[in-house]
Amino acid sequence: MSNIAAALAGPLPTEVDFGATVTSPPRFFTGAMSHTRHEAFDCRTDDGLALEIVDNVDIAPPVSVGPGDRIAVRGELVHDPGRAPLVHWTHHDPAAQHADGWIDFAGRRYA
Repeated sequence: MSNIAAALAGPLPTEVDFGATVTSPPRFFTGAMSHTRHEAFDCRTDDGLALEIVDNVDIAPPVSVGPGDRIAVRGELVHDPGRAPLVHWTHHDPAAQHADGWIDFAGRRYA
């Protein structure tokens, strides 16, 4: 299900789908540019890549994950210099101008 390796080899940002294991509890913050509430947590993809997931919880509900939980994700992979790659846009786009993303966890789709 993962297209992470191909995505990292090509131009970013790009849409990705992957399975992963959560490696940190969620952290909550207000986005500096958007001024909306976000949650972030770390994960390791099935391909072994460490990523950060950043989800806008003003658009989609928070995901109650913890270390060791399994998730499936669709979102936009971007590179943040000096940090691990991150995936955002893991929710629907209310303006319908961006590809919708989601996080699947425990039988529920958070979008």
